[in-house]
Amino acid sequence: MELFNGRPEKTDDRLSREVRTYDFLDALGIEYMRTDHGPADNMEACNEIDAVLGVLICKNLFLCNRQKTNFYLLMMPGDKKFKTKELSAQINSARLSFADPEDMLKYLDIEPGAVSIMGLMNDKDHVVHLLIDEDVLAGEELGCHPCVCTSSLKMKTADVINKFLPATGHEYRAVHLVGED
Repeated sequence: MELFNGRPEKTDDRLSREVRTYDFLDALGIEYMRTDHGPADNMEACNEIDAVLGVLICKNLFLCNRQKTNFYLLMMPGDKKFKTKELSAQINSARLSFADPEDMLKYLDIEPGAVSIMGLMNDKDHVVHLLIDEDVLAGEELGCHPCVCTSSLKMKTADVINKFLPATGHEYRAVHLVGED
């Protein structure tokens, strides 16, 4: 794996959702580094990607309440364990569970394995609520997918919070996840 500055030179072999991500970031003047790789379907592959990027890629979970009336995108450090009871209590929600892949595609234009904050640019109706663990917010940089699981990006956390989110019309709520047994 190599680390590249910005978008790929050739995009005709890339999915449109990935190219739209680069277009969106470039239009906002957000600088990012990119690496291309095979699908990251195990921890070993994720660790290799993290090493190339020099940053811990966020664990992104697409969640919903039991009634499927509220949808959430949770960004948390990859090394923390997710405890639904802990998060549900903080946001005053019925017990949360993983949302269906169909809802992920409908609201974020993302498929399982590629969940990312970048998908919020596709949520024009602002259905998805963003939750970010305070440890992610404290980091200078964060890693995420550009709406596909075969590339990963590294960018400044401040750019995501101060440029990307306002451009999508989304706000975030900071959460404190202990993630221990």
